[in-house]
Amino acid sequence: MAVAAVNGGGLRRKPVDVGAAGLGVATLCVLAFLYTPIATLIVFSFNSNSITRLPLEDFTLDWYAKALSNPDLMTALWNSVIVGLAAVAICLVIGIPTALALDRYDFPGKTVFRRLVILPITLPGLITGVSMLTFFRSVGVDLSIWTVIVGHGTALTAIVVTNVFARLQRFDRRIEEASADLGATPWQTFRYVTLPNIRSAIVGSSLISFTLSFDEIPVTFFLTGRDNTLPMYIWSVIRRGITPEINAIGAIIVVVSIVLILISVFMMYGEDGKTGPVR
Repeated sequence: MAVAAVNGGGLRRKPVDVGAAGLGVATLCVLAFLYTPIATLIVFSFNSNSITRLPLEDFTLDWYAKALSNPDLMTALWNSVIVGLAAVAICLVIGIPTALALDRYDFPGKTVFRRLVILPITLPGLITGVSMLTFFRSVGVDLSIWTVIVGHGTALTAIVVTNVFARLQRFDRRIEEASADLGATPWQTFRYVTLPNIRSAIVGSSLISFTLSFDEIPVTFFLTGRDNTLPMYIWSVIRRGITPEINAIGAIIVVVSIVLILISVFMMYGEDGKTGPVR
């Protein structure tokens, strides 16, 4: 925006920064492209018309009530919650010791191991799902909600590893040495010194892992048995057409996901604004 300034008794307009203005317009276009469909879904979840079309009619919350009273939908929702929590538990049990090992110890093949740990999250979900399906079939394991949990835990462990490792890289090891000098055991040092310093990274990466697990479709599609998760239920329903109930449950998921992501970002970046990937 042009700004008038006094210069030698006259007015001189500051030239417009075309680059900054263009970047701002491009940013708004990208955000509109990404979030207009989500905003449309939320708007139609409050529309009284049972058909998703314009013009909008009266405001209503009936679709939310019907969605939350649908037994099949609620069963799928709780299955997704169970899968997400169990997958997070697997990620923490494997990810925290792995991050500690990568940060504290040197061993043969450490660089290769570091790259292999983060590989599952870089692979397409289709590849991970087919690979896990082939493995379970070859060892004679029937598909169920437990195979989905293992698949999600395998795909998302790298998130915990990378974030906890990044926090450990910035951790002052002299604090642990002082704890040992004062007579603390290794477990006491970890519990009272190390864990509080990496807790935010653990919580933040757990929330991200849960959110990704909750929304996962490709891996779930290949590993699910008779028990549907919420994304699979929605996918099966929308093949017959989008209903207002799906708009309502989708809006709820969007809001919850945004809240979890914001909390995770605050937990991981809020302390000092620094983090980094596994090097």
